[in-house]
Amino acid sequence: MSIEMTVPRAHASSPAEIARASHDPRSEPRAVRIVLITLAIGFLSIFVVLPLVIVFAQAFAKGVGAYLAALADAEALAAIRLTLLVALTSVGLNLLFGLIAAWAIAKFDFGGKTLLITLIDLPFSVSPVISGLVFVLLFGAQGFFGNFLQAHHLQVLFAFPGIALATTFVTFPFVARALIPLMQEQGTQEEEAAISLGASGLQTFFRVTLPNIKWGVLYGVLLCNARAMGEFGAVSVVSGHVRGETNTMPLLVEILYNEYQFVAAFAIASLLAMLALITLIAKTVLERHLDEGAPRGH
Repeated sequence: MSIEMTVPRAHASSPAEIARASHDPRSEPRAVRIVLITLAIGFLSIFVVLPLVIVFAQAFAKGVGAYLAALADAEALAAIRLTLLVALTSVGLNLLFGLIAAWAIAKFDFGGKTLLITLIDLPFSVSPVISGLVFVLLFGAQGFFGNFLQAHHLQVLFAFPGIALATTFVTFPFVARALIPLMQEQGTQEEEAAISLGASGLQTFFRVTLPNIKWGVLYGVLLCNARAMGEFGAVSVVSGHVRGETNTMPLLVEILYNEYQFVAAFAIASLLAMLALITLIAKTVLERHLDEGAPRGH
């Protein structure tokens, strides 16, 4: 009697199992799967792969010698140096702010916390051109600080400070936004334990908090750096386009292209494209480390 009852139960499927099987994407007809995969690959090929191929093809259209000569040009080297310096400055400032903001938001409760999170996200919703115009209104000759800057012979616009400020604003959220959910998920138990054992705030941060978020920090820095080096809109407004002085790589690409210097323009563009590819690879590696370090069960 017991055997007759257990045999059909062993082969029976619950309604939930039947529903999951009916909604399993792998149960779709083969033709549907082929069409969906083909559409995805075709979309990526047209809008991602093909533009990259064209950039490198145009960059090497007149040979490797012309390509290297374009990169060795004094104006190109100045643009590369300025881009690297601006990226280093903005990433450093955003790294410092991102660590402080994420630690405060994830580890403490205080008034205005929601407002702070909203302000961190503000650059995502503001056009880079608008953010550049804001700095013009603040630091321009007729701006809010214009008289003070002129009286002290300080120049912000059409110089490195203005470019660095505009880039820092545009890249403002990346480090903080990479760290806030990670630190919130980790909780405060380890920090509380360290403090109860006599560790100071800085010791707790450098010996407990920072090791736990190191991959998140690298992830945020990576995205921030890529965005900083490729920024065009805000930098275009505040730079003044001074040849050899305030043109970053994206600005120089536009200038060279408008002057019909296509090989030189695409040579500079290829450097930015290589940065994008390196960023994509590094992003994949860091995401894998973040997934491995995530607590199980979440």
